[in-house]
Amino acid sequence: MIYRDLSLRERQVLGIIIQSYVVSAMPVGSRTIARNYNLGLSDATIRNVMADLEAYGFISQPHTSAGRVPTDKGYRYYVDLIMNVSRIDDEEKRLIDDRFSARGSELKGTSAEVLGAAARVLGSISRQLAVVLPPRLSNAVFERLDIVQLGSSRIMVVIAIQSLFVKTIVMELSAEISRQKIDAVVNVLNERLSGLTLEEIRSTIGKRLSDFKGGEGLMNSIVSSADTLFDESSILERLYVSGTGNIVDQPEFKQPERVRDIITMIEDKFGMARLVDNAAPSALRQGREVAISIGTENRTGNAADLTIVSSPYYAGKMIGRVGVMGPKRMDYEHAVRVVNYMAGCLSEALSGNN
Repeated sequence: MIYRDLSLRERQVLGIIIQSYVVSAMPVGSRTIARNYNLGLSDATIRNVMADLEAYGFISQPHTSAGRVPTDKGYRYYVDLIMNVSRIDDEEKRLIDDRFSARGSELKGTSAEVLGAAARVLGSISRQLAVVLPPRLSNAVFERLDIVQLGSSRIMVVIAIQSLFVKTIVMELSAEISRQKIDAVVNVLNERLSGLTLEEIRSTIGKRLSDFKGGEGLMNSIVSSADTLFDESSILERLYVSGTGNIVDQPEFKQPERVRDIITMIEDKFGMARLVDNAAPSALRQGREVAISIGTENRTGNAADLTIVSSPYYAGKMIGRVGVMGPKRMDYEHAVRVVNYMAGCLSEALSGNN
């Protein structure tokens, strides 16, 4: 975004308006700034600066007799050019480390338990709605496959992927099959597919297994279902969310219809995943790890009053996203610090499971 270059005085006043509004949720007036901040400026001068900021579109006046509140443009200018994010302080770091490592049994479990634990800790620490999006699995490396016999012609395929990620699919076969033939198919699949990415498997599985003899019916079913079995898209529905109470308790969302909208949005896991995922490209274009998507920058109407702060985390070659969602009136510095640190914690936990 291209901005008008604000003067130091204008930046100071805009920063104060945003910081004050974050704390109070009340419009900020020139008299409040003059009394509480030592800028060396008169009430009249501050009023003129605020009038200019309003004319430029950085703040707005919700009521004729009220103070000013930041606009989406004002928040964007603040996070891009004014905000100074310091390193996470020792106390906050210790708090996250203690709570995340306190779930030791979970960190030795499945990826679902690791990601769920991260969402719960982040929601508690950030006091926002925490979201953890599992990685896309296209670049994930296939480790092994097992088949559980559920009936004479019904099986469950269990696919183990690096970093504890597991995918299961139930399949109905056209004919009965013996355990001996199932084991033969499993052995060949693991021998020929282990170490490949899911994308490589989907595109080459037919060629890699074309010479297999024995258990052809089951193998043919596996090959013909490869787009489903080795597809990564369904993982987007497994979004981990925690801290719903943090967002519905905010003054912006006290009206029953707004609470309804927020709850409906949170229940749409696939839509929430897309919302978090769509915030990332702009950050990558700007060379940033942490993405901040503000208000109308979000691509859904229900999120026009929200800000999403997210960061990538890494599990081998796979990339997921962890973040927080809350009102535009959030403590951006704090959100960036804790999200960035939690992303590092997740990467470390999942890398340790490779």
